[in-house]
Amino acid sequence: MAEVKQEGITVKKSENFSEWYTQVVRKSDFADYSIVSGCIVFKPDSYFIWEIVQKETDGEFKKIGIKNVYFPMFIPEKLLVKETEHLKGFSPEVAWVTQSGNTKLEERLAIRPTSETIMYDSYSKWIRSWRDLPLRLNQWNNVVRWEFKHPVPLLRSREFLWNEGHTVFATKKEAEAECDQIIEIYRKITEDFMALPCVIGRKTELEKFPGAEYSIALEFMLPNGKAVQGPDFHHDGQKFSKAFNIKFLNKNGKEEYAWQNTFAITTRMLGVMVAVHGDNRGLILPPRLASVQIVIIPILYEKNREKILKKAEELKKKLKDYRIEVDSREEFTAGWKFNHWELRGVPIRIEIGPKDIEKNQVVLVRRDTLEKIVVKTVNLEKEIKKMFDDIHMNLYKKAKKILEESIIKANNWEDFMKGVKNNKMVLAPFCLDTKCEEEIKNETEGVKAITIPFDQPKETKGKCLHCGKVAQKLVYFGRSY
Repeated sequence: MAEVKQEGITVKKSENFSEWYTQVVRKSDFADYSIVSGCIVFKPDSYFIWEIVQKETDGEFKKIGIKNVYFPMFIPEKLLVKETEHLKGFSPEVAWVTQSGNTKLEERLAIRPTSETIMYDSYSKWIRSWRDLPLRLNQWNNVVRWEFKHPVPLLRSREFLWNEGHTVFATKKEAEAECDQIIEIYRKITEDFMALPCVIGRKTELEKFPGAEYSIALEFMLPNGKAVQGPDFHHDGQKFSKAFNIKFLNKNGKEEYAWQNTFAITTRMLGVMVAVHGDNRGLILPPRLASVQIVIIPILYEKNREKILKKAEELKKKLKDYRIEVDSREEFTAGWKFNHWELRGVPIRIEIGPKDIEKNQVVLVRRDTLEKIVVKTVNLEKEIKKMFDDIHMNLYKKAKKILEESIIKANNWEDFMKGVKNNKMVLAPFCLDTKCEEEIKNETEGVKAITIPFDQPKETKGKCLHCGKVAQKLVYFGRSY
């Protein structure tokens, strides 16, 4: 049998992260570029993972009373301009439809960058009384944001998939109470399925969602020292309700403006997962998300070929509760197949040859460590279950180590700049003044406030690392996607 050439990853993750990441995404058949600049194709393996994320998140939403809807992707310009701060935040990103066929439209239509404006126009008609509240709706859709020059597959693309929750309450207390519910759902999804730890905190005024009173987000660190904002929650207060006239009669018959929230998780998290867990051989997928959890590779020899293939199919039936494939292709060597499935990140490989059949055993290979163990067939199901749990925890621990080693503390500008130059996320005392924040960003060519962590010391914060004024909070700074 002739060896068929397979081109694997040609650069090391530690030496050229950007090129490594692009190669892994494309060569593993996870995603690909499309003919439209900045827009990618989700191939079956990546879309399968998004479907699980969507299903699990949606199930958690439904448990707390959130229902799904769908609104048009086209937003009339007159709606988009209603909330000034919101429009200002999205103006550079909006793609417009100006013509239908050969006919120029009387009013431009924005292709959905986010759905606040079109949804709240309807909310203003639906909500009349306190009995109509709370209104807790969500939609799963795509959005288009066109502003950036250097797209990165999954991490920054001009079209991406997400959920957008839009909820309305009678009181501020009820609205803010929803935050803990939503953030916990997102933490559970990213930790229990993606094996990704995070830092949770509040965004600064400069970095919050346009139109929000405040934003809470899960922040993740990549091995190249860049932060990525993950799922987030925005308390919008009454800004949109006043702009869109979303009012209701309270129990005393008095008219009030409603209180609102928005929240989202996006396909960006697939890119974070690839970047954090992958190695120089390719993808490493958490077992709960992989479209193929186990691949069986029969070690074939001509004289006992049929016997080995039959045993492989028996093992597949025995492990029917898992997503499993038998790679019985004869045009490829076993070594080629090992590389192929490692590149695609399949969590467990089962090797079985004639000697294994004689001894009633198989060889298990785990993708995360490449460790091989011999397991008796009778113990196979028990061992695989244990191995899946071990792989998930190992991926989580490695990711947590990356996060922890990416963080340093600094109390002065010199130490802050050293940390930034070493691609660290720096925890430093900060005055929270927007002008000071903008100066830091300009002087460092893009270093920004990532988040204000909830875990703050009780003692005084000292002086702001940049301006020397009294520090209000310890804040994480760094570079980000």
